[in-house]
Amino acid sequence: MLEKLRNGRNVYGTCITSPAPGWMQVLKNAGLDFAFIDTEHIALDRSEMSKMCYAASTSGLTPIVRIPAPDPYLACQAIDAGAKGVIAPYLETVEQIRDLVGATKFRPLKGRILQEILEGKSAPNAELKAYLDKYNQGNLCIVNIESMPAMEKLDELLSVPGVDGVFIGPHDLSISLGVPEQYDHPEFEKAVKFIIQTTRNKGLSIAIHLSLEPERQVKWIKEGVNIVVHSSDRALFSQKLNTDIQVIRKATGDQPVNERASKEDLPVV
Repeated sequence: MLEKLRNGRNVYGTCITSPAPGWMQVLKNAGLDFAFIDTEHIALDRSEMSKMCYAASTSGLTPIVRIPAPDPYLACQAIDAGAKGVIAPYLETVEQIRDLVGATKFRPLKGRILQEILEGKSAPNAELKAYLDKYNQGNLCIVNIESMPAMEKLDELLSVPGVDGVFIGPHDLSISLGVPEQYDHPEFEKAVKFIIQTTRNKGLSIAIHLSLEPERQVKWIKEGVNIVVHSSDRALFSQKLNTDIQVIRKATGDQPVNERASKEDLPVV
């Protein structure tokens, strides 16, 4: 996945909420590149997350895990469990992003020595650098930008060395902007365009997680998104099942159930 991004290609994935290992082969058959495993909003324990990561890897997919808090120790735990990319939520400070870089690019180094390296006060010797580069080869460090305070200092945040990309959380971003879940609101669209442009100008990759209409994905790809995170297993199953059952009920003359937008089946991002 990292190699594709560095070569200027788009990558495609979806959010997986079920720990059933067979789902990863479904993703592979669809031609996806990665599985987004969200432990912030989805009730997955560390053991389940680890099994999902290894199921993804053995299916030829890159497992990307969002941890529940911007904590470098949680990031290291996710990588130890099989993740190749880590997303930390609601990042708003340079210090938080440095810590995430430290966990994904300098693991297992920790403590004062790591902090001095991250702050540019010292550097690892050649032997240690070679070890750390090999130990963390292919790891992705992705920062979740989903608030106005993060947008206000976005250029500074994305100047931290070691960041590979940005993940826009549309739900929390819309809340922060004061336009809850209004994803066509001019203020929301203006904010997303700003994040995309700033990120791409830094030479970094950019993702946004959207459900429902694939046309929304196409719209933001045209604006610069190159990590496509489309919907989730639960949402896609719900939408398709609702549609098919309505068709069957109408054909048999049975009373149709009130059609729902399946909003409750969409993961909060």
